[in-house]
Amino acid sequence: MKHTDERTRPVPPLPSQEPVRLVDRHGVRREHSSFTVPDPAMLAELHRAMVIGRRFNQQAGTLARQGRLAVYPSSTGQEAAQVGGVLALGERDWLFPSYRDSVAMLTHGVDPVETLTLFRGDWHCGYDPHRYRCAPQCTPLATNASHAVGLTYAARHKGHDVAALVLMGDGATSEGDTHEAYNFAAVWNTPVVFLVQNNHWAISVPLHRQSVAPTLAHKAVGYGMRGYHVDGNDAAAVHSVVAHALTEAREGGGPAIVEALTYRVDPHTNADAPQRYRDDGEVEYWVERDPLIRMETLLRNEQIVDDGLLEVYERDAERIATVVRDRMAGEDRLDPASLFTDVYAEVPPVLERQRNELAEELREV
Repeated sequence: MKHTDERTRPVPPLPSQEPVRLVDRHGVRREHSSFTVPDPAMLAELHRAMVIGRRFNQQAGTLARQGRLAVYPSSTGQEAAQVGGVLALGERDWLFPSYRDSVAMLTHGVDPVETLTLFRGDWHCGYDPHRYRCAPQCTPLATNASHAVGLTYAARHKGHDVAALVLMGDGATSEGDTHEAYNFAAVWNTPVVFLVQNNHWAISVPLHRQSVAPTLAHKAVGYGMRGYHVDGNDAAAVHSVVAHALTEAREGGGPAIVEALTYRVDPHTNADAPQRYRDDGEVEYWVERDPLIRMETLLRNEQIVDDGLLEVYERDAERIATVVRDRMAGEDRLDPASLFTDVYAEVPPVLERQRNELAEELREV
């Protein structure tokens, strides 16, 4: 019997080792053969979202220092990657964030206080995933990747036009879950884009101790996927590349890996001591490449915004920070019985017994 090779999709081209860059560090447009700068309205929205995200990170860090959050993993310096990717999603698409992606969730429309609920440790997720089309934040590295593949696989079989954006760090690419997700996504041809925020450090482990691939985007080659390498501090480039990858995925072109080269300026979390494994000179190098300054310079140079509009963005950011601060200041009394809520559609006997035992203990207290 003659066997037919079913692998009929064209072989994707090799990713470029030079990252896609549409706006240089001085805020000047750069020509690119395959990607274009978004329209002025989107550029302004990208900057507004980054301004809000930067202030949100600052406020969340303060809450962690005050003990109102158990921990907070800041994404300061990575706002362009998160905002640029999220704003490329369509209305029906899903976001699959990791623990460092609060700014992405906020940009996607998740309530700012609900975004932080995970870090208070007082609820299973903190928000309704279906309402926001945003999966629960994953703390275990890369578990969100397989979840995204499963959701898009199921959606396609139901005839739903749904794509997904998975956010992960460079450390997550070393996980077995990532391999499984990449492989199943490619074999099943699901519309998933894996946006890898390469911030150079997996806690204290530098990138060169994780991979010797030319770029993390090159890992797509082994799975038969498309791979893109982009300047992760260039919000315009991230948006353009991710939008392109999502469109191709929806049209049957298969999943893609987009590596966004960026940097984690703040500590891994507020409990980290980064001075033990990296020097100040490295941090300063990346601070000088601040994605917010880059975008503001472009917007000013091209007269897309003025001082008045930039002040509006700052007021929007401060308003959200105030909402977060005020609502977090409330000493909500938590109901321990809520631990058993929304876990099972029908509570199994073992959990029912535990719930009753807890209720009895609380009555005695």
